[in-house]
Parts: sequence; structure tokens; C-alpha cells
Amino acid sequence: MAEPRIMVFRPTWDEFQDFSAYIDYMESKGAHKAGLVKVVPPPEWVPRKQGYDVKDINITIRTPISQVVSGRQGIYQQLNIQKRSLTVQEFYEKAKQERHCTPKHFDYADIEKKFWKNITYVAPIYGADVPGSITDPDVKVWNINCLGTILDYVNMDYNISIAGVNTAYLYFGMWKTTFAWHTEDMDLYSINYLHFGAPKTWYAIPPEHGRKLEKLAERYFPANYQDCKAFLRHKMTLISTQVLKTNGIPFNKITQEPGEIMITFPYGYHAGFNHGFNCAESTNFATERWIEYGKRASVCCCQPDMVKISMETFVRRFQPERYERWLRGEDFGYHPEDPTNYYAAPKPMLPKNFKSKCLEPTCSIPQKRGCAPVKIVKKKSTKKTGGEKAKDRLKSVWSKLEGRECGIATDLLIDGPVQNTNKIRFHTRTIELLTDTPVCNGGAVG
Repeated sequence: MAEPRIMVFRPTWDEFQDFSAYIDYMESKGAHKAGLVKVVPPPEWVPRKQGYDVKDINITIRTPISQVVSGRQGIYQQLNIQKRSLTVQEFYEKAKQERHCTPKHFDYADIEKKFWKNITYVAPIYGADVPGSITDPDVKVWNINCLGTILDYVNMDYNISIAGVNTAYLYFGMWKTTFAWHTEDMDLYSINYLHFGAPKTWYAIPPEHGRKLEKLAERYFPANYQDCKAFLRHKMTLISTQVLKTNGIPFNKITQEPGEIMITFPYGYHAGFNHGFNCAESTNFATERWIEYGKRASVCCCQPDMVKISMETFVRRFQPERYERWLRGEDFGYHPEDPTNYYAAPKPMLPKNFKSKCLEPTCSIPQKRGCAPVKIVKKKSTKKTGGEKAKDRLKSVWSKLEGRECGIATDLLIDGPVQNTNKIRFHTRTIELLTDTPVCNGGAVG
């Protein structure tokens, strides 16, 4: 049986009017089986009437990240190091510099080869996870900042707003910036609109084969798996398509052009990279079909502020016959993409001050997405230690993140932090460097 392929839909203006209805329509055609779909909007849809002059985009990228990649032979891990804030204009100027500009290439296949060949060289800077939207507020259909799906019940019932999950995020990319293999928080749907700039290449694994990718990642990164069973949610793991082929994991790839929309489906693992300077807008959403995925989604527990959404409002509203059993932890069934494993859905995570009918909203709970790095702060101390010790400590801790047995990141950051470093941020843990002495000639700038 042939593996599902990524479909491309071109709705008419009339078909485009009802977002949720069109999602249902695409799924009726089997689009969700590939884990990813492309939608080419009708020409009548203009999300930003004034256009995209960079000088008119008055946005500050407060936490751009330098993406340092370490590894070999198609198996890599990505370290995100926080840089100083940049305006969009400053980011654009940096993206045009010779070290960051798009290399000459013949076609998409050629630029893909250049990406994997040079992935560990010259860390690009990604303006990721920027709260906000550049879509006109008066856009009534397919407005990423207000899609009007059942995910809105999280805010309505619990008064919880999660940036980038039920509100929009902007992403300013440059050549070679990447998004590592992951599914969305709580295995939600996602929508990504490329406003302007260079294309974006996507890789996607059909949801029915998602477990295969997890087992492959567990095999290559056993120490990470030991620390966190859901370590792919840290969005640090890059595995090349060649390695996927060698291990018999089906995948698809497609290139998103400016003005096109990509939608990922529940439990659809995806990854990709940007061809050059561009700007995308993204958020998550939900349908009734997602609920069973959300109930059984893996959750990262090594970071207490990672995104966790209570499924109570969804089960109560859409699965009332299973509600009481689910509250008791007795809701037995199968994961939608794993029909061989019959087990009880995890006991519900209920919001603070939970009341079964949600008559009163609870306090807002701050949460963050998995791609947000974790701070490493250089702490002041009366104890004087040399820069060499700080460098060795940083190198030692990073090398242990994915285990020495893999031999992947032991040569990373060999020169330590550079002068005037205030912050270095990792995904998975916090380290305090007890030194006041700056170390020069490093590979990471705070």
C-alpha cells in the first residue's frame, strides 16, 4: 500500500469562508494521513493590505536565538543561544550579511543538499516565537490570531492564554534557520502562513509512523530519553532524511512559497528549514477529532512551565459519556495512531481551583512552548575562579545533555562564552556559572 502524500488544496473564495468546515473537508479527502497539507489561499484573501516593507514592520524581536548545531552523519542536536534583541530592520540587515545570506543554488534540491552539508557551520539567527500578528485585525476569515476553533474553550473556561498556542506567534527566519523534529504541544493542529520572503522547506512523517521516529530518536539519544521520555518536545533533535530512509521511516517533503499556508495535523511529526530571510505567522488550533490525541499526548515533565492544557473542558463537552470514567483514570482505549496498545488515558490534569462545570474562570497560568530555551545565568560570587574553569564546566554540562555514548556534542562550545556574555540558554536545564571573569573567543554570544 502506497504511503500517503502531502496534498495541495486551492479553495475558492466561497469555500474559504468557514475555516473549520474546510479543515473537515480536507480530512474527508485524507489530507491528514500525511501529517501535513498545503493550502493556496484564493486571490481575494489579503491578510495585510499595506504590504510588507520591512521598514513599516515596527516589531522588536526580543529573544532571537543563535542555532548552534552539533553532530555528524545525519544525527544532530541543536542548541539555542539567546542573542540581544533586534528590530526587524536590524534582523533583515544581518540576514543579508555574507555569512548569513542564501548561497547560490540551482533549485530546491540543490539548496536542500547545501543545508544538510553545512548544517554544523555558521550558526544562523532565528527570530522565533515573537508574540504578535501582522495580519490586519479586520480580516474575518482564516485570521491566524483568531481562528475561532474549539481550542478557544481553554481561554473561555479557564482564562488561560498561551502565547503561540491559542494566540499568534511570528517567526523571522534567515538562511539555514531550522525547526527540529516535533509534534505540536498536546499534539494539536498548527497553521503557518508565510507572509513574505524566502521559501521554507518542510519534512513530515505520516502520523501512523510517528512511533517509529520516537523509537529511532530514543536509540540515537538514549541519555536524553532517560532524562525525559518526551525529549522530542524540547525541539532540539535533527535527523536527516537519509537516516530516515536507512531506517525505513516514511516521510514527505514540500516547499512552502510566500502567500501559502501549511497545516500540520495531530501527532504529525514535522521539521524543516528556511531558505533565507522571511516572515511567517503561526498558531495552534483544535477540532473534535483532536480530543483523543490530546488526552493521550506525551508531556514533558522535566520543565514545569512547559505547555500543558487541561482536557477537562473538551471531554466534558464532546465526550460526556466517558467523562466520569476519564476523571477516575479508567478511560481505556487506543491512541488514534497506535491501535495495538490498549490502555487507560492518563488521569486528567485539572486546572487550579477546578470546578466540574467551570462556572468561574481560574487564574491565568504562565506557560511556555517547548522551543523556548532555558536560561543559564552567570551568577555573581565572591569566589574567584578562572575563565578556564567556567569554560570547562559549560563544555562538560553540555556534552552530558545527550550522553557521551553518542559522541555528538563533546566538541561544542570549546571556547566557552565570549566577552560580555549575560545569558546563555539551553533547552533542558539551568546551570549557574560561578565566575565574574569573561572568556574571550567563544562560540556563543548572549
